[in-house]
Amino acid sequence: MAVQPSAVIPDQRPLPVGPCTVVIFGASGDLTMRKLFPALYHLGRDHLLPEEFAVVGTATSKLDDEAFRERVRREARKFLEGEVDEGVWGWLVGRASYVPADFRDPASYARLAEALAAVDAARGTGGNFIFYLATPPAFFGDIVRRLAEAGLMREENGRFRRVVIEKPFGRDLDSARALNRELAATVEERQVYRIDHYLGKETVQNILVFRFANGIFEPIWNRRYVDHVQITVAEDLGVEQRGAYFESAGALRDMLPNHLFQLLALTAMEPPISFEADAVRDEKAKVLRAIKPASSEDVLTRTVRGQYGEGRMPAGRPVPAYRAEPRVAPDSNVETYAAVKLLIDNWRWADVPFYLRTGKRLARRQTEIAIQYKRAPSVLFRETSVSHLESNLMVLRIQPEEGIAVRFGAKIPGPSLKIGGVDMDFCYEDYFGTTPSTGYETLLYDCMNGDATLFQRADGVEAGWRVVAPILDVWGALPPRNFPNYAAGSCGPAEADQLLARDGRLWRSLQ
Repeated sequence: MAVQPSAVIPDQRPLPVGPCTVVIFGASGDLTMRKLFPALYHLGRDHLLPEEFAVVGTATSKLDDEAFRERVRREARKFLEGEVDEGVWGWLVGRASYVPADFRDPASYARLAEALAAVDAARGTGGNFIFYLATPPAFFGDIVRRLAEAGLMREENGRFRRVVIEKPFGRDLDSARALNRELAATVEERQVYRIDHYLGKETVQNILVFRFANGIFEPIWNRRYVDHVQITVAEDLGVEQRGAYFESAGALRDMLPNHLFQLLALTAMEPPISFEADAVRDEKAKVLRAIKPASSEDVLTRTVRGQYGEGRMPAGRPVPAYRAEPRVAPDSNVETYAAVKLLIDNWRWADVPFYLRTGKRLARRQTEIAIQYKRAPSVLFRETSVSHLESNLMVLRIQPEEGIAVRFGAKIPGPSLKIGGVDMDFCYEDYFGTTPSTGYETLLYDCMNGDATLFQRADGVEAGWRVVAPILDVWGALPPRNFPNYAAGSCGPAEADQLLARDGRLWRSLQ
């Protein structure tokens, strides 16, 4: 059912951002064409970009302005879904220009400064610059330092200068700390926007509204009522062309300290004193710091790693093993699946396990947060045909179908007392409709407005890596002996099922 027009409050619609220039480092890359330009187009289509707006791309490719625009027309255009407003698309591409650069060459930043001054004068962008680092992580520190040395991060006369950094934010605790120190030496923390595109999804943003704007949920959001929580980020794709990256990262580094921990923090955090960025991020950081540290013995009993072998996807399509993927070592011991059991050592969640899992080449693509409630006492039904009561379940679906479902028991019609499970299912698309989105629109819009609520802060990043550190240490010291240990198209390794079975629990099905 579509939402009625009266349910949309006109004065709550977002306003266009102020004048600014978005500078994309790595502008000829896949992220720029697949996500960033489509996201900017969507913002323009929704009248959220000002007339005083420009995009400046910079990369090592030897392109001029028109060659860059032509590449954007040819490559980014393929990722615009639905009916395209050619006027808006032409407006956006017409505001794009390009500066070839060597990211470690100071002279390149002098040329960039000259180009930005010219764009600023031509487009009236007010000297407000957002530097988006769509580059390999090895360049992050160098680029920010060079920008600062060129005076491009200096904020004067009310203009802003912000830098957006893509994950990964380090590859372990030491490198995350080193990156944070390097950034802090040249720019203010408030200028740094560490982006996680999962936080751009509607259901993720809705977790805070769902919890804190509805009086019926928060009172039962604690250890007294919740049995356990499952957070799943399952992908049906393999590593595709990202084999070289995955060989250096693995599923744990790639997903746990960012995507999964952000979902956990939003689910488990205490109510912030306001929706100001630092108030929300304070509470998220507290939750991550409260996760009980794992000993070496805990890692052996509370974590599982896996690697997919060859198999068939649910549609019957045969797919190769991870070790047969491009740019993957034929004897690789890198995990493509990771599952962990975590305990949050605070008053709200003491003794409530949080089970997190992520993997490639699983049976289906599914990202969700499932809150399993404790069973009601069955003493009332002891002299009836009801011998077992199911526990209530709440599921927040992140992708591919965003929505919220609640399961409860109801009497089945008939003369005898029988209870059946009932699902109340809310789907965003059915109720509010849907518009094409990359997941980056909200994050770019917030960055242009200076709202850092959905971006990670330095202390939160380090708190996440602190949890992951002992797992990386043990896994690095004890290479797996049974890889590959799950077939492509399955629900993951059997050891992951055993992780929950030891606690008398089951994973939610991926099939």
